[in-house]
Parts: sequence; C-alpha cells; structure tokens
Amino acid sequence: MADTSPSLVAGPGRHAFIRDRLALWDAKDNPIAPLSNKMKDCFMELATSATNRPIPLELPLDSVPPVVPLRPSQASQEDSFSKYFLSAGSTGQKIENAQQFFSWFAELEENVDKDEDLPSRCYIEELHTYRAQCDAVLEEVTSALDFLKGLQKQYVHVSTKTNALHEACEDLLAEQTHLVNTAESISNKLSYFNEIDMVSVKLGSPTLAVTNESFVPMLSRLDECIHYLTSNPRYKESSIYLARFRQCLSRALNHIKTHVTHLLQTATQQVQQKKIEIPDNPDNAFTLFYGKFRTNAPRVKALMEQLEQRSDKSPEYNQIRMDCHQCYFTQREILLGPSITSTISDLASKHIRDHCALMRSGCAFMVHVCEDEYQLYFNFFNKSTPMLDHMLEGLCNNLYDVFRPLIIHINHLETLAELCSILKIEMLEEHVQNKVKELTAFESICKQMLMDVQERLVYRTYIYIKSDILNYAAAQGDLAYPEKLEMMESIAESIKKEEKSRQHTRSLSTVSNSSQEAAQLDISDNMSKAGEVVHTGSTMPMSPGDLHGMWYPTVRRTLVTLSKLYRCIDRTTFQGLSQEALLACIQSMKNAKDGITKRKTLLDGQLFLIKHLLILREQIAPFHADFAIRETSLDFSKFKDAAYGLFQKKSQLFALNTTNALLHFILEGTPQVTEYFVDSKKDVDTQLKTTCEEFIHHVTDLFTEPLKSFIDRANVVISMKDEKVAKHIQLRQQPFATSEKLHDVVAETYKNLKTRIPVIHRSMALYLANKDTEFILFKPIKVNIQQTFQQITQILTDHYTEEDQQIVACPSAEQINLLMSTGPR
Repeated sequence: MADTSPSLVAGPGRHAFIRDRLALWDAKDNPIAPLSNKMKDCFMELATSATNRPIPLELPLDSVPPVVPLRPSQASQEDSFSKYFLSAGSTGQKIENAQQFFSWFAELEENVDKDEDLPSRCYIEELHTYRAQCDAVLEEVTSALDFLKGLQKQYVHVSTKTNALHEACEDLLAEQTHLVNTAESISNKLSYFNEIDMVSVKLGSPTLAVTNESFVPMLSRLDECIHYLTSNPRYKESSIYLARFRQCLSRALNHIKTHVTHLLQTATQQVQQKKIEIPDNPDNAFTLFYGKFRTNAPRVKALMEQLEQRSDKSPEYNQIRMDCHQCYFTQREILLGPSITSTISDLASKHIRDHCALMRSGCAFMVHVCEDEYQLYFNFFNKSTPMLDHMLEGLCNNLYDVFRPLIIHINHLETLAELCSILKIEMLEEHVQNKVKELTAFESICKQMLMDVQERLVYRTYIYIKSDILNYAAAQGDLAYPEKLEMMESIAESIKKEEKSRQHTRSLSTVSNSSQEAAQLDISDNMSKAGEVVHTGSTMPMSPGDLHGMWYPTVRRTLVTLSKLYRCIDRTTFQGLSQEALLACIQSMKNAKDGITKRKTLLDGQLFLIKHLLILREQIAPFHADFAIRETSLDFSKFKDAAYGLFQKKSQLFALNTTNALLHFILEGTPQVTEYFVDSKKDVDTQLKTTCEEFIHHVTDLFTEPLKSFIDRANVVISMKDEKVAKHIQLRQQPFATSEKLHDVVAETYKNLKTRIPVIHRSMALYLANKDTEFILFKPIKVNIQQTFQQITQILTDHYTEEDQQIVACPSAEQINLLMSTGPR
C-alpha cells in the first residue's frame, strides 16, 4: 500500500496541509507553540526595524522602487523554483505543448518536494537508528529483571525459613517463662498453706513472748494468710486451712490479752500496796494513781497500736481490744472507786452546812479526775472508746449520789440559785465548753444535777411567791407614806449640806448610791450576779422612793427573785414564773395602796402605786431584752410643747427613758404599746395604765369638782331645751345657774387651783422626783382642766349675756394656762 501521509503527497494539497499545521502553532485555542508576550513584543520590534531600514544614500529617492518584503517561505520557494528552472533550462529540453509543460512542471514540483523533505527523511532515519538501540537496551533490562525476580524468590524462601526458626525459638522461650511463672505462682500459693506449720511451731514454743521482735511480723503474716484464703475460697481445703489460721490468730491475740491484763493487774496491785505504805495526801495519791500506773503505758501502748491498726482486718482484733479496754477500766475503777467515794464523803462532811462550797469543791474534784483519766487513757491507747465516758460517768455518779439527797431538802432560793449558777456558768460554760471531749461524762452528770436543782428552785419559788409576796402582811412602817419619804428627803438634804460645808463636790447621786449599797447590798449583789443593771435614777434629783431600802418589800423581793431566776432556768419557765411573781407583786402593792389610802389620802395611795409600778416596770425590762443597757438620763425639752402625735413612731421609743416613754404610750393609748411591751410586762403595763388614769381623774376632780358639777347640771337643762321639752327655759334664769351663783362656782374652782396645785406638785415631786415624769403625768390633768374651763366659757357665750359674763368673771384660757404653768417642766 502506498504511503498517503501528507509528507509524501505532492501538489497544492500538501502545501495547504503544511499551512494548516503551521497555523496551529499560534492558534487562539490550544496553540502548539504559543508565544509569550515578551516574545511577541520582540517580534514586533524586529519587524518594525526591518520595515524602517534607511535607504542607501548613494541612490536617488526617485529611482528606488518600493521594496516589498518577502516571507522566508516565499523567498526559499522562489529560490528553489529558480534553481530548478535553471537546471531545467540547462537540459535543453524544449516545451512545445501544454502536456509537456504540465509534465515538466509536475517533475519540477516533485523535485522541489524531495529537496524540501530531505531533512525530515534524514531525521526519520536517525530516529529509526535510536529505536533499534532502545530495543536492544530494553531486551537487556528485561533479562536483568528476570534474573532479579529469581533472586527475590530465593531471598523470600530463605527469609521465611529464618523467621520460622525465630518464632519457634520465641515460642519456646514464652513457654519456658510461663512454666517458670506457673511454678512460682504455685509456690507462692503453697507458701500460704505451708505457713501454718511454721506459725503453729512458733505459737507452741515455750519461749514465745509478745515483746519479741518476731511476734509482730508473725501477726502480719497471719493477716496475709487469712486474707488470701478468704479471698480464694475455691482452692482445695482452703476452708480447713482458714480455720487453722484463725485458731492460730486467736492464740496469738490471747497471748497479747494475757500480757496486757497481767501488766494492768500488776500495776494496780503495786499502787494499792504503795497506798497502804504511804500516808494519804493529794500529792501522794496523784503520784500513785497516775505516775506509778503510767510506767506500764509504753509496753501496753505498743501492743494496742498493733491491735488498733488491724481493727478493720478481722473482728478478733476488735474483740481483744475491747477486752483490753474492759480490763483497763476495771482496774481503774478498782483503784479509783474507793478513793473517789471517800474523798466526796470527806467533802460532804467538811461542807455539811455549805452546799455551794460542796458543789464547787466536788465538781472541781471530778473535773480534775476526768481530765487526768482522759490523759492517762491516751497514754495507753490511741483511739477513744465509749467505755471511757461510761467509766467516768460511773465515777461522777458518786458525786451525784451524795448531792442528790441534799438538793431535795434545800429550801433557800439564794442557795438554789447559786447552785444553778455554779453548775451552769462555772462548770458547764467555763469548764466543759473549753474541754468538751475530756468532760463529756462530767457534762452529763452536771446537767442532771442542774435539772434537779432547777426543779427544786422552781418548786420553792412558787411557794415563796405565794407566802412571801402574795400573802405578805404589811407592817405599819411599810405603809408609812409619805412620812418615810419626807424623812429620807430630810436626811439627804442634811447630808448635802454637810458635804457643801466640807467643800466636797460629790453629787447627790453618789451619796445616794453609797446609802443604797449600805442599805441594800443583797439586791445589788444578786442583780449584779445575774448580769442586771439596777436603775436607780439619772442625773436628775432622785426620789427617796428610788432607793432600794425604800422600795416596798414585795417589789424588792420580786426583783431579787427574778434576778436570781433569770440565768438559772430556761426562758419559757422563767416567763411563767415571772408572770406569776409580777401578778402576786401587783396584788400586794394594790393591798398596800388600800392601806395607805385608809391612813392617809387616795392621792398618796395612787402615787405610791404609780411609783412602784414604774420601778417594777423599769427593773424587769432587762429580763426581756437580754440585759441591754438602757439610757436613764435624757433631755425632754424638745418634747414639752410638742403634740402627742410625736410619740406615735416606734423609732422614738428608743430615744426616751423607758419609764417616760411607757407613760407616753399608756396615756396616749397608741397601738404600739401592745406591739412593743409583751409577755409578763403586759400585766404591769395594764395596771400602770389603770392607776395613771385613776390618778388623772382623781386630781382633775380635786381641782374642778364645783365647776364640773355645774356643767353637768347645765348640760341637763341645755339638753331639755334642745329637745324642745321646755322651750322657754333659760339656763341663766335657773336658781343654780344665775350669774352670781356661777361666779361663786368659778371663783371656788380657781381658788382650788391656786391652793392645791402646789400641794399636788409637792406630792408628785416627793414620790416621783423626776421632772420629765411629773410633766408627762401632769399634762393630761392640765388638758382636762383647760377643757373644763373651755366648756364653761362656751356655755357663757351661748346662754349668758355680756353683762352676766362680766359678773361671772371667768378666767381666760391664758390665765388658766399661766396658772397651770407653775407645774413641772
């Protein structure tokens, strides 16, 4: 078959093919030989330079024809054609017709093509040569690869056999290791079973002692064997060996128990023997009971540490430890019991008439015993046990057994209250709270004794309230009011004059306090012990009634009783007792008021009751405020002209003296009274309110009785007229209501005011001796009097003529206010 490739085809088609192939070199899409931008720029510059070549200077411009540049292909083609034309002309062949021309032209074209394809054919032949050489190289490489494959197969075969040999060796080594480990495991497991023989031999040895160095390691080995057999019950005969090991452990622990028991018993016997030989005194007793006994502690403690460390491993250790504890406490009770009983009996004989001294000394003795026993116990043991507190409670019961029969026969409240204070404050708060662990047993006995004393105290308090407060029979001197106040006032004035004469600057309050301390040391001591602040006055002049010695006996007894009870019993019981005591005290004061009224006046009885109710109310306030200190000296100047509404705010209560603030609330009837004063204070507040109202009405009647009687009768007539019962009745025409009669009534009332106001102020100053209190109490009286005169002024204005009003000559509101202003400020 002829070769039809474009390179072998002659004619125009071949040229077209070449042009198409050349066009692909720089085609827009997928160029075969693309030119970069830089190459294109260089080509353009070269073309521009070629077209702009200068014309030779020797040629005239007119004779130079335009030169059209030829493409390289065209130039080479023209050269080829020119060469072939010349060669054809040299042959001498003539072309006579078209056929000859075409033949000649085809031959010419074929020669041109051959000349053009000559480089390509040479290159192709060179490529065939290279291909033959590559085929030879490939054949040699293939032969080498076949040889290498053979070598690889031989290598794999040898390597496989080598690996198999290594694996076989490793398997043998692993099997050998497994067998060795199995043998060791079996040997280790058998060691636990074989240990029984060695332990049994050691325990059976007559030379075995718990103090030997090998004893503790033997215990550890027994623990390990028991734990191992317990954890592996599947082993053959493990239960049998476990039982044997437990038996060995019991034997070893019994050795410890025997040794410890022997040490403790020997120590007890030695101490008892020494006690007989040495005279009995506290120093020797302490040295024997604790110093001598403690010498055995290190040997016992070393063994107890082993038991305590192993207490969680086996119940046998706990049991032996408890047995050792029991032996220790038994020996301590044997040693201490008789001595403690004897000591407490001696204290009871020594303080047979002083129960408080007995309580202090007995409790102090038991506190020392508990502390010493607690310290001694931890010299022998490391861990605490309830048996220690149980033993100490048994020892403390000796004190309770001695003191219990005495408590039920004590009748004096002072003794019972002091016993409560000793137990509650000195023992429980000062001693027990500082050493809770050491004194747990003592705390239990102390609380039991405290409950018994409190029970007895409450019982005797009820009897005392009924017999000495409620049923108190007042003596003649108790009702000598106001004589005793006047006497005390004169004494105070004489003392004051003596001090001035000696040029001393002491105030009256200091002198009063000195006389108070001398007159009533008992109540001051008791209240100070109870944490009370006894309020006897302020920087203002103090009434003789403020002196403790001048208080009514039931008031003094009530306050002393409450001060003793406050810190001795619980709050609930105290509230019940305080209410009972206050009710009895109020009733006794009301009885005293009736007695004073009979021998003197109602005014004296009322002021006596008001003063003592104020004292009682002020002194019981701390019992309900946890001993809050209250101010008793305050400035009331800014409240003198203020309306009563200023006292309706709670916040102002704490800025006032308790007594004066209470009077404000009581006289005003504000709702804050019930909200602030609670509990047993209500009874005192209620009685104080009632007594103050009675006093205000009584004094108002003393001043305005004639005028009030006229107003009552006048209101009856006025009401008849208003109801049209008697239209023509005129008040001024009534016989009792003439201007002359009304003048006499007004004059009598005004005279009463002028004469009696100083008397009332003198009595109030004598009983109360506090300007602020007097002002508060007198202000409602002043208001009532002013209202009475306002009523009579209104009646005069409505029912009397101006002439009648002049005859009556009723004082104006300014005159009444000026007259009433002579009172306290």
